[in-house]
Amino acid sequence: MPDLTHGDDVAAVNSLRSAVMRLSRRLKHQRVDESLSPTEMSVLGTLARCGTATPGELARKEHVQPPSMTRIVALLEAKGLVRLEPHPDDRRQKVVTQTERAEAMLAESRMKRNVWLASLVDGLDEEEWAKLREAAPVLEKLAHL
Repeated sequence: MPDLTHGDDVAAVNSLRSAVMRLSRRLKHQRVDESLSPTEMSVLGTLARCGTATPGELARKEHVQPPSMTRIVALLEAKGLVRLEPHPDDRRQKVVTQTERAEAMLAESRMKRNVWLASLVDGLDEEEWAKLREAAPVLEKLAHL
């Protein structure tokens, strides 16, 4: 556990936070469809990772209020990126499923971002790239804690 009273740990945590935030902002600009908000893209990404979900489950995963998620799902449905289907166990609820159009758009977006990120990695030397490859699983774990 980092000791936030120790100068080296404070500096490392601060540097990590700053770098991750800057890189995240820059990655967000590498979108394929500019008509979608970052939140809408995030919901599509969650559906791609987790499969179908109720609007309530999506709200919890995306850390938004259920009424906000209902609006987001309605926008995505109107754009043909998700569809609402009856819940298999509870007919009072609906489940949200991404469409093939959303899958294709996400794949294209991932490719664009990967190409952009790979172009940045070209500026690293082999030792830096090796360290980054080693750190990737740790960063992935951090992102999901």
